[in-house]
Amino acid sequence: MEKISDINKEITGIKARLEKIEAQLGFLFRSLGITAGEAPAGRASAAVMDLAAKGDKIAAIKAFREETGASLKDAKEFIESLIR
Repeated sequence: MEKISDINKEITGIKARLEKIEAQLGFLFRSLGITAGEAPAGRASAAVMDLAAKGDKIAAIKAFREETGASLKDAKEFIESLIR
């Protein structure tokens, strides 16, 4: 039977890999010129959620745009919806 600490380590590793994949997809969307409206709806990563929770709206918007390739307008609206 796995220990809780081993399970938590595995979950942390999965989250890190997922964030990396999301960042890579954002890069691909930007490289291909795909706008957020054309891309599948994004969800905020743990890092973006943390920035938004701390009230660092500008950093959260920037990070979300880098990860998803969202336009400034779309990213701003999304982050503001998280903060409300």
